[in-house]
Amino acid sequence: MNAPQDDSTSTVTAAQLVQIADGGIWASSTAVAPDAANVGQALVATLQGAATRSVLTPELEQLVADVRRVATIGFPRITAPGGIELSAHTIKLNTSEPRPVVIVPSGWTPFGWVLFEYTYLQLALRGYHVLAYTPRGMGLTTKLPGGGYLDSPWTSGGTIDVAGPLDRADGWEVITYAQQYFQPSSIGFLGESYGSGISQLVAASDPEERVSAVVALSTWGNLATSLLHNDTCHLKAVAALVNFTGGPVERKFDEETQQILRDFDLGQNLDRVRDWGEKRAPERFVPETNRLGIPTFFSNTWHETLFPVNQVLDTFNELTVPKRLNLWIGDHAAPEGAGLTIPFSGPNTPVAEAFAWLDHHLRGIPNDVPDWPEVNNQVMFTYRTEADPDTGKNVITEPAVRESRQSWDEVTTQVERWFLADAAPGDQDGALMLGQNSAWTREFTAGSLTEATAVDEVLTTGQAEWNGSPKVYETAKFERPSLLIWATEALTGGSDGQTARRLRGVPRVRLTVRSTAASTTLVAYLFDVGPDDTARIIAHEPYTLTDLTPDQDTTVDWDLQAAAYDVPADHRLALVINSMDQLYSHATVDGSTTTISSPASDPSYLDLPLG
Repeated sequence: MNAPQDDSTSTVTAAQLVQIADGGIWASSTAVAPDAANVGQALVATLQGAATRSVLTPELEQLVADVRRVATIGFPRITAPGGIELSAHTIKLNTSEPRPVVIVPSGWTPFGWVLFEYTYLQLALRGYHVLAYTPRGMGLTTKLPGGGYLDSPWTSGGTIDVAGPLDRADGWEVITYAQQYFQPSSIGFLGESYGSGISQLVAASDPEERVSAVVALSTWGNLATSLLHNDTCHLKAVAALVNFTGGPVERKFDEETQQILRDFDLGQNLDRVRDWGEKRAPERFVPETNRLGIPTFFSNTWHETLFPVNQVLDTFNELTVPKRLNLWIGDHAAPEGAGLTIPFSGPNTPVAEAFAWLDHHLRGIPNDVPDWPEVNNQVMFTYRTEADPDTGKNVITEPAVRESRQSWDEVTTQVERWFLADAAPGDQDGALMLGQNSAWTREFTAGSLTEATAVDEVLTTGQAEWNGSPKVYETAKFERPSLLIWATEALTGGSDGQTARRLRGVPRVRLTVRSTAASTTLVAYLFDVGPDDTARIIAHEPYTLTDLTPDQDTTVDWDLQAAAYDVPADHRLALVINSMDQLYSHATVDGSTTTISSPASDPSYLDLPLG
């Protein structure tokens, strides 16, 4: 790897570190925050000796010095199958005593392995050799005006295989390199996002069975259902991923993958798209993970827009190995992103627990990991916040509540069924009632985006949630001609007088639907509505119906995404149904009429998981 030039590396300031800690690593749904990228680049430049002036804060300077005293730093390129060269980074402890190595495939970003340099240095000081690498095709690639391309030093050769068989074979070659270079006592994988899926897949499929533990942060279990579920394509998620590759599509992907992306975008040949995604699903390799007994640590978020939580639950529940699932407030990489990138005044809990997992399963440290319950859920928005007088932004003063359970099956202890009822005379919205009611029919005009939406932006809306500022919806602005609402009365508090319902698990909706068109999409949203009629979103999920007979009833059931949410006393729960959300494809015909009904023999209802 060629060293970056000194004048290309900006100085890291304490203010930048505060900004990352408070705001996270996403600048937008398509960009890493420049400050976060600069920290990694400045650390690397310093390690390489390319920085002729100090570009780090004193704390980071000390970190680099501490690691240099105990380790040898390297920047090799590892030759993978087909002669493809993978950009890599090594930290080899200067000891004859066997130590474990942690292998870190990079996330799906233009900065490859560079972004989380802080993590590698921390791992080294904890007693690990480290080998980080950029999976094939990933990394910044610039198209030159006169033709051709220029790759950054951390960019790997080849085209992106999207965690396919080539990435698995590359991972095995990286393990072999690590064995030869470090002669480690054991091998673990730690990955965030893209790297988390590759970590699971490489560990489970390694022909030589060499991996002893896996940490998978902001991970996926099934790529197919992450990106295509209920016959609905997650368009914004894929668009964000394509924009994060660091270069033009024609350079980053081979023709077969480009065709998959075109089919996905156009909603055609979806069986082929599903099959392509299934081949890249860690869930498919669960039997191998179980047979090998690989301890596996999962982390995900309730409002994940790239890899929605339910498919992670499906995979997690199939594992019979030592396992852990942490679920957090927010969206993709919001909980652990800053903790992987910069130092904190206190520990970043998501990362600290991941490190503890490695410490126990790779180094044999007698910590409390064996006594951990399998599941730990952070309850949405139970943190306490105060407004910063200088910026006006919310600052978390007390962290959100976390709840442990021995298994996911223990999260939900009962299901409460709320029947959808017609609007009362003079009301524009329907009701949610605990008892079944008479038959009714309601309709709306399909084909419009509405103020009822899952997020404003992929990644950044959930990042704001994690940092204390969940999106506030004004339900008075919900466009009733283009959607339908059913709401409870104000709910009374339970035994504590403050919490009306403890939602824990997967909500489920059952509706009888007909359309004047041959196809339509339904998007269901569950909201917590306060006394002032402002709301926060709890969960949502789309469902697309095709091959309908116009004006003929069809009954559908589908799960919303899992949630852990305390509904305060005097608040209402509201179910909203519309026909489009900016995140998803749709089969809705503009101007068609969608009718929701509740036949007496088969009523429509919402099942709420309580715990």
